[in-house]
Amino acid sequence: MSRFLNRSLKALTPYVPGEQPRGEERLIKLNTNESPFPPSPLVLDALGRAEAEKLRLYPDPTCRAAAEAIAREVGVSPAQVVLGNGSDELLAFAFHGFCENGAAFADITYGFYRVFCEMFHVKACVVPLREDYSVRVEDYAGRRETVFLANPNAPTGLSLPLSAVRALLMQDKNRLVVVDEAYVDFGGESAVALLPECENLLVVRTFSKSRSLAGARVGFAVASEALAADLNALRFSFNPYNINRLSLLAAEYAMRDRAYFARCRDAIIENREWTRQQLQERGFTVLESKANFLFAKGPLGGQEYLTALRARGILVRWFSAPRTRDFVRISIGTRADMEALIRATDEILREAGHEKGND
Repeated sequence: MSRFLNRSLKALTPYVPGEQPRGEERLIKLNTNESPFPPSPLVLDALGRAEAEKLRLYPDPTCRAAAEAIAREVGVSPAQVVLGNGSDELLAFAFHGFCENGAAFADITYGFYRVFCEMFHVKACVVPLREDYSVRVEDYAGRRETVFLANPNAPTGLSLPLSAVRALLMQDKNRLVVVDEAYVDFGGESAVALLPECENLLVVRTFSKSRSLAGARVGFAVASEALAADLNALRFSFNPYNINRLSLLAAEYAMRDRAYFARCRDAIIENREWTRQQLQERGFTVLESKANFLFAKGPLGGQEYLTALRARGILVRWFSAPRTRDFVRISIGTRADMEALIRATDEILREAGHEKGND
């Protein structure tokens, strides 16, 4: 740490991303919740040489074409859509711009929320999940802080029904609720439908998961026109050219290709349910995920299972906090990826003296 860093940031604990394999490593990557499928063929066709030659020009700061494609798909006006360099950038803007009274979020949720609180000097109110890892909406009643709700939640994968999200919004119409829907396409219910009656709602989504564009870094927010204008003011004050030309084009065409999106989404859901059943048959406790990952606790400790899988060329994610350290988070890959995971799990359990189906 240099002597030039602001004193207020010297205690900052940065977000730690999942392990990224080196180029020569041949690993099955089930640790960062990316799509196992390539981008839509429409995206690949659009990103041709002619478009690449335009990289000498700045991108459209209004993100008009991509915003219009998103608006058509989710059923809102383009003026209600704001694009960001990944959903993380939009979440950062929300923490920076809408949290004068602090931020309230679950004790087990997306790790960046705590980092943003430290970064922007926002008072954090951490609300414990229930014993079963579900969100209890009533725990937020009477709180003045801006609420950040990952729905489905990460790393648990559990999802609140739309009725519960609506109840949260109705607790206090003068309190903003930010619903982080990074994983909503895999079985959750989107809160976008509540926008006509809830001007205190900001929905944030990403192209990284269900749209196979994690490397493009594109996210979007949907809100009332007034709230979207506020978010755009923050964006333009930070970087009006925050998304590169190729990523904007990729986002536009990914949103257009509904059929490809549906095929990939359905395959991931099918592989998730197959993997859940296989793990449960081997004595694992697996939460009922509505995301593109599973949160699973097996006969071995979470770190031990993680290490044993890594030795067999499979990456998963482990979190060391007391309430999560017995679990691992397993991203859903292709069926071949998940079959390899189960074969490795059988081998690990045999070596540890655990028979299939027994604790």
